[in-house]
Amino acid sequence: MAGALKKFVPLFDRVLVQKAEALTRTAKGILIPEKSVAKVLTGKVVAVGEGARTEAGTTIPPCVTVGDEVMLPEFGGTKVTLEEKDYYLFRESELLAKMKNE
Repeated sequence: MAGALKKFVPLFDRVLVQKAEALTRTAKGILIPEKSVAKVLTGKVVAVGEGARTEAGTTIPPCVTVGDEVMLPEFGGTKVTLEEKDYYLFRESELLAKMKNE
């Protein structure tokens, strides 16, 4: 992680995600046109906030950690550009699933 990305800390229950790259080539090397490429709905967690707050002021720790692979909603998220790369900021409750590493 470089400078700006290392310094970026999401607030509360927000999670910074880098979306996975869409496949533009098949396994055999055939190029897929942009219009035919499926939307990428997975990504890697790059930064996590400290967690949501209750009305009493206690912090609820997030369920995801840096490095987790998550499933994203089709729409939503706030686009953030850091170091000429695009990242997306989601609330933890907007994430659909966390992929298990086996």
